[in-house]
Amino acid sequence: MTSAPLTPVFRGLRTGLHLLFAGLTLLAVVRVFLVDEDRAGSVVVLAVLFLTTYALGILLGRRSTTWWWLLALTAEWLALVWLTPEAAYLVFPMFFLYLHALPVRIGPVAVIASAVLAVVAIAAHGGVSVGGVVGPMVAAMVAIAMGLGYRALYRESAERQRLIDELMAAQAKLSQSEHEKGVLSERTRLAGEIHDTVAQGLSSIQMLLHAAERANPEGAGIDHIRLARETAADNLAEARRFVRELTPPALVDDSLPGALRRLARSSSTAAQVTIEGDTRPLPMPVATALLRIAQGALANVDKHAQSPTVSIELSYLDTGVSMSIIDDGNGFDPSVLAASHDDNAFGLDVMRRRMGGLGGTLAVDSAPGKGTSVTAAIEVPA
Repeated sequence: MTSAPLTPVFRGLRTGLHLLFAGLTLLAVVRVFLVDEDRAGSVVVLAVLFLTTYALGILLGRRSTTWWWLLALTAEWLALVWLTPEAAYLVFPMFFLYLHALPVRIGPVAVIASAVLAVVAIAAHGGVSVGGVVGPMVAAMVAIAMGLGYRALYRESAERQRLIDELMAAQAKLSQSEHEKGVLSERTRLAGEIHDTVAQGLSSIQMLLHAAERANPEGAGIDHIRLARETAADNLAEARRFVRELTPPALVDDSLPGALRRLARSSSTAAQVTIEGDTRPLPMPVATALLRIAQGALANVDKHAQSPTVSIELSYLDTGVSMSIIDDGNGFDPSVLAASHDDNAFGLDVMRRRMGGLGGTLAVDSAPGKGTSVTAAIEVPA
């Protein structure tokens, strides 16, 4: 997970709270040396104990001991307030500590209770005054409002960070998919280039040399002609091996209809393949894209549709070719799926990009409880 944008803000607030604890404790110690040196030793010991307890709780950060830690801090703070009234100022950072460490319903109660204790302590040292009562209570109200605002801000930041992480994960998946698509497209292009140039050229050379060998089997240089023919045959076999390795396995020794039939037989759902029109060879990128779309659509049917049957309809038209994968399963709302981060939405987006990269289209027709139809179409003149 990446660092949230508001992480420096929260870190700054925590640092400020630590400094406030240390500064106000130091103020109480300095003040007691100026006013009542007889109590200075006891105040120093309690102040060191108070800061040590606070630091240990922050460093250890154990949720199981939070209550005991807060009780110990509160007891030490009350002891400090009993010895020196300036320690009552420590109630303000204690407010934020209660709000942060305690559950949302208990924190404000602890704040009000500590404010009342601070008022009583101040009154015990100097009598009841308006400032001694209003000050801690107003500070308590302000602290509660700020604490609740902090919690809301933290929740919003966490939710925003979750959405950012999901977006980055989706972008990484899309980038990987685009990379794989590019690799597959380049492999298919290279296979076609090798087949149409190198392999065809070697095949022609082999045929010409074979004809020359038959025309004059005893002529001068016949051994060189035979060696050249055998070399051309070996290199032709090597070129064809490259083509097979660069071509999707399902299309190596079969046409698209045959590959779709094999795919249907391997599906866990009963799949029926229907071919319409006069079949003809398709460009390898087109055949590969249609096969990949059929694989993805059948995978979605197997995982989610709960459909007893599915049909694959491949139609050869005068101006192109279209393929529909139709099931009578659960169906879904395409608009809702498109707005979600679901893997199905991502898979359909990849299918659209695959067809769009070849100049084709992909249409999805579905509704809850009414099945799904995925249709890919592309212009491929006969």
